[in-house]
Amino acid sequence: MTEAARDREAIGEVPNPLGLDGIEFIEYATTRPQALGQVLEMMGFRPVARHRSREVLLYRQGSMNVVINAHVSARPNSVQPTETPVIAAVALRVRDAAAAYQRALSRGAWAVPTHVEVMELNIPAIHGVGASRIYFVDRYRDFSIWDVDFVPIPTVDQRPPALAGLHWFGIVQYIGTDRMDDWTEFYRELFGFAELSDEQRFGILPKGRILQSPCKRFYLQLIEPEPGIVEIEGEESLQRMGLGTPEVPAAVAALTGRGVEFVEGSDVHTDARGAITRNWLGGVMFELVNNLPPEAPSALPPPGGDPGGPAKPDPRRPLAAARSSLDHTIAAPTGD
Repeated sequence: MTEAARDREAIGEVPNPLGLDGIEFIEYATTRPQALGQVLEMMGFRPVARHRSREVLLYRQGSMNVVINAHVSARPNSVQPTETPVIAAVALRVRDAAAAYQRALSRGAWAVPTHVEVMELNIPAIHGVGASRIYFVDRYRDFSIWDVDFVPIPTVDQRPPALAGLHWFGIVQYIGTDRMDDWTEFYRELFGFAELSDEQRFGILPKGRILQSPCKRFYLQLIEPEPGIVEIEGEESLQRMGLGTPEVPAAVAALTGRGVEFVEGSDVHTDARGAITRNWLGGVMFELVNNLPPEAPSALPPPGGDPGGPAKPDPRRPLAAARSSLDHTIAAPTGD
């Protein structure tokens, strides 16, 4: 297709360039896996499998997978487990992991070198905020990554039901001062996220900017510091995960019965829009958001867009401005 034809028909970029289809798992790194596991169990998750060779546990609830990683990695720039749990990685479901990975690299992403051992899958990843990683997973239906790398815990239900309809809503990311546009461009150019208007808000903590994934199955919330209020300068990170539920009061009641405590104050308190839990282990908290489970997409576009379209002279240029200010946040890739 010629450039003139594209202009005449107003054909733009493919809306879902990587073929995103939701979140496969969120990974925490900590030296206190049992303590974090107890928190997850209060939130309705259940341990269902162990990694074959590493100190890694898989917790599941409905369609949500959470990994607790206590394995000390020898990889440079990796998130090492610390006493305070941190979100070390997020894995995104995609139609074709290899194609999504290559397209992300072509748009300026930085590759994470892989060190695959015997009986382990090679899951492609790029660098995210801080030392975190973003994985691409295309094995999540009949045959999944958990069938290869993990061993089921005997007598445990491998598909524990979701409590009060809980499902992935998204992730909150803390960013540095004056970095909102940089990170918005990062997620837009690499993944196809779209910025929502200020009128489109969710939950009880409406700060920052909301980005909607191109598959419309999850969101990112970018929050920068407020002088004298939110002091997070220099600590850009994935801060917490958001859980959607069709009925917030019912979910709060069910979780309260399991020992979960929620923040209740004059400024922040539970209502029909959402709720936020107390802080555990020095930094772990969860946000509930009134939200219906997303419908499965009817079809996913092939990663990379229209193969017949005109070649771009420099596919990395859209990230040039963002890259200059992201350098101190995204660790540079290293060799094996």
